Amino acid sequence: MEHIKLFSTRLNIPKLIRACDEQQHWQELTYLYIQYDEFDNAATTVMNHSPEAWDHMQFKDIIVKVANVELYYKAVHFYLQEHPDLINDVLNVLALRVDHTRVVDIMRKVQTSASCVNPLLTALLFGSKSEAGHLRLVKPYMVAVQSNNVSAVNEALNEIYVEEEDYDRLRESIDLHDNFDQIGLAQKIEKHELLEMRRVAAYIYKKAGRWKQSIALSKKDNLYKDAMETASQSGDRELAEELLVYFIEQGKKECFASCLFVCYDLIRPDVALELAWMNNMIDFAFPYLLQFIREYTGKVDELIKDKIETVKEVKAKENEEKDVMMQQNMYAQLLPLALPAPPMPGMGGPPGMGGGFAAPPHPWGVWACLRCRNLACHQWGPINLWDDVMLGD
Repeated sequence: MEHIKLFSTRLNIPKLIRACDEQQHWQELTYLYIQYDEFDNAATTVMNHSPEAWDHMQFKDIIVKVANVELYYKAVHFYLQEHPDLINDVLNVLALRVDHTRVVDIMRKVQTSASCVNPLLTALLFGSKSEAGHLRLVKPYMVAVQSNNVSAVNEALNEIYVEEEDYDRLRESIDLHDNFDQIGLAQKIEKHELLEMRRVAAYIYKKAGRWKQSIALSKKDNLYKDAMETASQSGDRELAEELLVYFIEQGKKECFASCLFVCYDLIRPDVALELAWMNNMIDFAFPYLLQFIREYTGKVDELIKDKIETVKEVKAKENEEKDVMMQQNMYAQLLPLALPAPPMPGMGGPPGMGGGFAAPPHPWGVWACLRCRNLACHQWGPINLWDDVMLGD
């Protein structure tokens, strides 16, 4: 190996590769493949002859340079069988190259070989056989890639959290990553022995819009606050009023009062009053009634105020229109009088005192008496009425 490293640039590498393969010098063969940029052959040699050729850091450098994608998944099998404690390190290197769904399927199906290099370590890492298979082994890898919101990864992690009874992480996973079978998970854990797991099931039903199932689970576990919040978020008046009736039947007076406030926008006042009066719970309904009266009084006050402002605006607009009309009329009085149109050629003018005489038309004025400016006078002559108007005659 030292000779090859010292004189690698002067060697006939293809010929030496054949010689090392024949003589089964696997470590040297791997090194020569790397120098010759045959990373696929180098990775295959390491996995086929791991006792002599495998080195973890070297293999990580090789596997990211291979051209055959199938070698990625062969490497996953290899590490799962021989080096399960290092499989997350390899998967993190390949995270941008592998199909996460396929990796999860491999971890579900593959079984650890009986000839594992360290069977005790593998048993500690895998734990007892469960539905999750070997998924817990690659949990760090799946947590790192869950941001991609892959359905297989989300479901695998949710299964792990259910088995570990880690309800906080399960709820966080459900909130941040919604690409999974929500109803299937809820049905799986709705009968879980742990109360918080059943609460998560009700939460999943609520997120999926199955309000009745969520409220039924919450009522079954006496999680009345969750039931009230679910009814309020549903926006269903019938569900909210049914929950009120349930609290009355159970004798939960405090819950009755709380539900009136939590579902305030859904419950009709007449229904609340009727239920409270018929079941001697008026005292517990009084806070709701006070709030209702105060709210509606405020609404009426706002309506009256808006009405008054509207009337004022209408009156102001009418007064403004009247002022505009008055100004227009005053301006019209200052304008000169309109003059009559001159007679058309060939038409007779106004008759004279003697009768039958008609004044001829004139282009810039009318015909009238030159002395008295009277149209009916017999002494006719052309005058300009516009000059008379301007001079005040």
